[in-house]
Amino acid sequence: MKLLVSALEPSSNLHLKEVLKHTKDVKLIGIFDKNIKDDKPLYDISEMAIMGIVDAIKKLKWFFKVADEMVKLAKDADKILLMDSSGFNLPLAKKLKIAYPNKEIIYYILPQIWASRPKRAIKLEQYCDRLLGILPFEVNYYPHKKATYIGHPLLDEIDVEYNNSVDTIAFMPGSRKSEIKRLLPIFKEIRAKLSEKKALIIIPSSFSNDKIDELYGDISMFEISKDTHKALASSEFAFICSGTATLEAALIGVPFTLAYIAKKVDFFIGTKILGIKQVGLANIILNNYNNTTLHNEILQENVTVENLLKEYHNTDRKLFAKKAKDLKNYLKYGSSKKVAEIIEQ
Repeated sequence: MKLLVSALEPSSNLHLKEVLKHTKDVKLIGIFDKNIKDDKPLYDISEMAIMGIVDAIKKLKWFFKVADEMVKLAKDADKILLMDSSGFNLPLAKKLKIAYPNKEIIYYILPQIWASRPKRAIKLEQYCDRLLGILPFEVNYYPHKKATYIGHPLLDEIDVEYNNSVDTIAFMPGSRKSEIKRLLPIFKEIRAKLSEKKALIIIPSSFSNDKIDELYGDISMFEISKDTHKALASSEFAFICSGTATLEAALIGVPFTLAYIAKKVDFFIGTKILGIKQVGLANIILNNYNNTTLHNEILQENVTVENLLKEYHNTDRKLFAKKAKDLKNYLKYGSSKKVAEIIEQ
């Protein structure tokens, strides 16, 4: 079977890799991580990376060209799998459905219509045949009930037990240059303040030594780990840049605080125009489940050494553990095997 894939994000490719463990004789074509399989992508995800709305606008014309190339490539596909990245994948779904009305289009890792632009649900139901949700509450946003909750992929991918190390602090300053530039100097100061503790800095496993030197500079005060789950499971506390890592930490059970400094224009658009009130995925999920939150979110000018140290010293570990368990029970089960079955049906 030939499967046209559009998976632009590193997290999407981690989930895709897990799905492929449950498939047989599936050949990938399209956009995906070149390291995920022997199949050669049309574009590797490194070529598709953008940071913020301004960067996306600059590359808009090129993205249209790539979408047209994907439509041509889909001629040879048996099925189509779109993952996350709705800014690219939703217009692509429309092009694909017009060009190939009888090809099944599966959308896995649905757009966050619960955060903004809920009218996208109408287009998703119009252009896609299967909508596979990974958050229980998000399927309720689709008027024609075309979306199905199939579990969360992280429950398949996390295979560690939290051991509550009392002398280790984990730091995750992000994987993008702008994120690291803003957060790492603050994290270094925190590390110096907690000098009696062992300090881990968690870096994406795909990063070469040259890329680590380029993006992170001198990090000799930390011990480097490229195994996110193992590092988090062996830490007493974590300071984490916003992203999938916050939900990973929550499901593992390590107490943490979220720290994020966005570009001012992106933060203004997100909070004032789109009306986003929370950025932590664990908080968003719990808020929809039982109107509570798991952790504090330290954002923009509030990201200071003093404020983050207060988070470390004042976080209620027992309450965090209880709420993290509630979160895990709400998500129930993993999704990867079910997605593989749908692809191969």
